[in-house]
Amino acid sequence: MTANNRSDESGIDLDDIGTNPTANPSFTDLIASRLSRRHLFGLGVGTAGTALLQACGGGSDGGVSFPILPPAPAPAPPAPPPAPAAPLKLNFNAVAKSLDDVVSVPAGYTASVLYRLGDPIAAGVPAYANDGTDAPATYDRRAGDHHDGMTFFGINASNKWDPAGASRGLLVMNHEAITPLFLHPTGQTVVGGVRTVADEVQREFYLHGVSVIEVNKTGNAWSYKQDSSLNRRVHTLTEMSFSGPAAKTDYLKTKYSTDGSKTRGTLNNCANGTTPWGTYLTCEENWAGYFRRIKANDDAKRTAKELASFSRYGVAGSDGLGRERWATVTPDTIDNLYGRWNTEVIGATATDDFRNGHNTYGWVVEIDPFTPASTPKKRTALGRFGHEGACLGPVVVGKPLVWYMGDDSQNEYLYKFVSTKAWDAADIGGGIAAGDKYMDDGKLYVAKFNADGTGNWLELKLGVNNITSGYAKYAFADAADVVINARHAADAAGATKMDRPEWTAVNPKNGEVYLTLTNNTARPVGGTDAANPRSYNDPKNGAAQKGNPNGHIVRFADAGGNPTAVTFTWDCYLFGARSTASADVNLSALGADNDFSSPDGMWFSEAAPGLLWLETDDGKYTDVTNCMLLAALPGKVGDGAAKTITNVDGGTTGTQATFVGKAPGTESLRRFLVGPKDCEITGIAESGDGRALFVNIQHPGEGTSDITAPISHWPDGGTSRPRSATVVITKNDGGRIGL
Repeated sequence: MTANNRSDESGIDLDDIGTNPTANPSFTDLIASRLSRRHLFGLGVGTAGTALLQACGGGSDGGVSFPILPPAPAPAPPAPPPAPAAPLKLNFNAVAKSLDDVVSVPAGYTASVLYRLGDPIAAGVPAYANDGTDAPATYDRRAGDHHDGMTFFGINASNKWDPAGASRGLLVMNHEAITPLFLHPTGQTVVGGVRTVADEVQREFYLHGVSVIEVNKTGNAWSYKQDSSLNRRVHTLTEMSFSGPAAKTDYLKTKYSTDGSKTRGTLNNCANGTTPWGTYLTCEENWAGYFRRIKANDDAKRTAKELASFSRYGVAGSDGLGRERWATVTPDTIDNLYGRWNTEVIGATATDDFRNGHNTYGWVVEIDPFTPASTPKKRTALGRFGHEGACLGPVVVGKPLVWYMGDDSQNEYLYKFVSTKAWDAADIGGGIAAGDKYMDDGKLYVAKFNADGTGNWLELKLGVNNITSGYAKYAFADAADVVINARHAADAAGATKMDRPEWTAVNPKNGEVYLTLTNNTARPVGGTDAANPRSYNDPKNGAAQKGNPNGHIVRFADAGGNPTAVTFTWDCYLFGARSTASADVNLSALGADNDFSSPDGMWFSEAAPGLLWLETDDGKYTDVTNCMLLAALPGKVGDGAAKTITNVDGGTTGTQATFVGKAPGTESLRRFLVGPKDCEITGIAESGDGRALFVNIQHPGEGTSDITAPISHWPDGGTSRPRSATVVITKNDGGRIGL
C-alpha cells in the first residue's frame, strides 16, 4: 500500500525509498486433476470433508455388517460427459475515469456503505460523532480506521463456517493505519515533538488492527449486526502468542514477556489471507516506523548484527521518535502502554525493557473469527518482513499447503511458505490448533526470476544458499535468526529485487499465481531486468515521474502444477500505463476504458473461477482519475510473446528483453468502480454466491493538512470529515457481480 501518510517525521516513506542495499539482480496447463478450492469449499463445511475423503478413496472405517444382496443389474450406459462450462464474459459497461467525490459503479449496480470508521459493534455504544469527541474508551468496540484486506466467512444457523453462505457471514477486515487529523478535535496534540494528550493515543491504539463483524442480507440489502456475539476488535493492546522457530527465544524476550512467548497487539495490518480450516490471516506490513529509537542514544549499546538488522528493516526514522510518537507520552502506565514502543536499550537486560519490541512485529498473525475469546497467534515460520499478504495456494488432500507473500517495499522480494504436514480435511474447523499443525513447521522460500522466463525458489534455511555465520552482511546464528531477519537471508540467497511486491492471488482455474508490483521510482534505465523491465518518465502535471511509476503484474506457474516445486515459469501479465503513453510504456495496449496505474489489491473470485479483481493505490495518475477497481479475465502464463522494449529517460536509452502476456482488450479487462477523492481502493471479498461484492475505500481525503477544508467528505457528504468505509456492491437484478 502507498498511503500518503506513511512517512516518518521527515516526510520520507520507507516503502518509497526501500531499505535493500544489496546488488542482487532486480529479478502448460496445470493441475488437470486438482480439486479447486472453490469446488471443494463450495460444498459447505459439512460436505467438504466428505468430498475430500471420496477424492482420496476413503470410506467408513467402523465395524460394518454386509447383507447378502441380489445380483447387480447390468450397468447402465455411461452418462455423456458434462458440457464444458461456458466461458466467462464481462457483462457491464466500463465506468469512466473520474475525479468526483463519489463511488461510481456501472449502470445496473448499487454501491451501499456498510461499515465506516467509528461505527459501533457492541450494544450500548453510541453512534460515531465524527468530530473527535467520542470517548476513547469506546474505541475498542468501534470500527477501526483505514479499512484494508478483507475476507467473508459464510456462517450457518449454528454459527459454523459455511463457505457457500450467501446471506449471513462474518466479514473480517484489517485496519492498516490512521489519518490522525480527523480523529481528534483538532488533530494530534504534539508539543515540542511530544504527544501530550493520552486520550488521543488511546484512540489510536484501538483504531489499528482487525474487525470481525456479523453481516446479514435482507432482500438485496446488506447490513451489519451491531450486537452480534461474534463481533470483535483485535488491536494494538490485544494479547497474542508466538509460535514457530522464533517463539520463546532470546530475540523476542521483553519486559512484558520474559520468556519470549507472547506480545501485545498487531499493527499496520495491510493485506490478508485465509486457511483451509477456516481462520483469518492478518499481515503486519509497515510496522518498523512506529518504534522510538534515537540512534545517538542507542547505537553504542547495540551489536553490529543488531545495527545491520535495524538498517535492513528501517527501524528508527529521522529523529527516532516514531511515526505516531506513542513512546513520547509521559508518565507511562504501570503496564508500559507507551514505553513498549521505545525499542532502545534502557535496562540491564532484555527482560527489563523493550529493546526487542521491534522483533515482535512483522509477522503473519492467525485469528479464529468464530471464537471471539481465542488468542491470536503470530506464525514466525512464515518470516518477518513487510508482509503485504499471505495467499493460500491450491488445497489438495494429502499434499502440503502453500502460502505466497509479497514484501511491500521497493526492491524487495516474493516469498512462499510450504507446510511440512500434508492437508487433512478432518482439520476443517480446527481453529488455531490446526494452525499449529500446518503453519509452525515448513520451508520458507524466496523467488529468483531468470531472464529466460524461468525461476527458482531459494530455500531460506541456515547452512544453505549462503545463509551462514560467515555471510559478510549478517552472521546468522540459528533458525530463529533466519526467520527474524528474513530480508537478510533473502539477500544472501540472491533473490530478485522486485518493483514493490504487494498482493498475490491464485487463479483457481489453473493454480497460476499473480503478483502485483505497484511501482518503483528507484528503477533506472540501466537497472531493469526481465521481470522488472520498464524504466521511463511519466510526467504528472509537468513534474517528472521516473523509474516504473505505473507498476505491472507478474504471474508464474510452479513446475508441474505443484506448489511445492522449486522452479517455475513466468511472464508479465499486465502493465499499468496511461492509454496515451508510447507503445514501449503502454505494453498492454490499454485504452480509455481500462487504463490504470499502481496495481495493488488483487483477488480471484471463488464463485466465478477465472474472474480477477484488480485494485489501485495510486498517486501517479491521480491528475486524471481517482483510484479504481477493474475486472479481468486473464489467460495463462505464456499466452503472449517475448518482446524487447526500449526504455528512455531523457538522454539515456536502453533495451530490455522480457515476456509480455496477451494484450487484454476491453473484452477481458474493464474498469468497474472509481472511488472518491484521495482514496485507495483495497480489500475485496464476496458472498458465497458471488452476488455481493465487499470493497474497502481507504483514507478518502487524507492528503489535506487543514481540518477545516477536507479534500473529501465521503461517505457522509455535506461538510463532514471523511471516513474509511466498506461498501457492498449488488446487482439490481440480483445477479452475479461483473458477469
